[in-house]
Amino acid sequence: MRTAEETAWIVERARELGFAQCGVAPLQKFAEHEAFAGWLARGFAGEMAYLTDVRRSHPEKMLDVAGSVIVCALNYNTAHPYSTEVAQGAAANGKGEAPRGWISRYAWGRDYHEVMWERLNALVKLLTERFEDTHFARAYADTGPVAERIFAKYAGLGWIGKNTLLLNEKLGSWFFLGVIVTSLELAPSLAAGEMPPPDLCGNCRQCLDACPTQALIEPYVMDARRCISYLTIELRGGIPLEFREAMGRHVYGCDICQDVCPYNREAPVTETADFAPCSWPQGEGLFEPSLEWLAGLSEGEFREKFRGSAMKRTKWRGLVRNACMALGNAKLRRGSAQHERIVRLLESLTNSADLTVAESAQWALSRIK
Repeated sequence: MRTAEETAWIVERARELGFAQCGVAPLQKFAEHEAFAGWLARGFAGEMAYLTDVRRSHPEKMLDVAGSVIVCALNYNTAHPYSTEVAQGAAANGKGEAPRGWISRYAWGRDYHEVMWERLNALVKLLTERFEDTHFARAYADTGPVAERIFAKYAGLGWIGKNTLLLNEKLGSWFFLGVIVTSLELAPSLAAGEMPPPDLCGNCRQCLDACPTQALIEPYVMDARRCISYLTIELRGGIPLEFREAMGRHVYGCDICQDVCPYNREAPVTETADFAPCSWPQGEGLFEPSLEWLAGLSEGEFREKFRGSAMKRTKWRGLVRNACMALGNAKLRRGSAQHERIVRLLESLTNSADLTVAESAQWALSRIK
């Protein structure tokens, strides 16, 4: 077992690389891993088959030897307002305002996978230089069979809140989690007998009450099949009818359960410029983007615009489908030039060779025409 001083050295190097928090947990199975297996058994993962990798619920299977998990948190919060703060103004399309969508805060800037990998791999390099004996170390930026939140809890970074996200009393929840799985037996950040940070959610249930689709079916339990993030990103076919209106103007992900969380009221702002909202010379950007612009993107334009963005995950079909849903929920002033232009756009999309896009456009037309 390595010393606590060596673990402290790793934490200090992580902070120098720009991580807001860093901690070490043993590579072992915790009670939450068993609960995760039960969550999967209830079918709450929907089409996310990658979550069924046995190593997510049995992390001891990741290595043939004992090891550790180094967990790093990177703040991505910006000074821009929350979705709950701008929703009313953006929805006032009866006054002739252009209908605008909402993209989850984490996807506004450069692809976070790339930003995290760069820093995590820099830390791996430092580990190689510091610990000269042969060891294994691999970085995962939301890309491996690792339940990051569980290890983050036992690395002392926070508690798993009622919205199922990791919460930190000072940081809130606006941060990415990345891990390094290593064969080094590092001293855990929590000393023997020391408990993880306490659950400070208390009697609060703002996240549960605010969810438009009631995806948080009970405290600490999310049915992902109902979650707007799942519906707009992971689901590949048509959006179920029961959720279309509740999705509102969300076109990629959802921030509501974080926006209303008391621990995010004074969350610090990131110093990482990579997470500022992208924008293009034509005037379009990812903070409250024009729904008309998104729905009118060709596949080639989508690939060009979102090559360096986490939003490429939803693919062209998914983004246009979502924009159609949001247009169907927009309160357009009928008879206006804007209304007529959007009707023509949707009518053209009903002829798309992609049946999901065509059906979504037809639904939107039925709502605004």
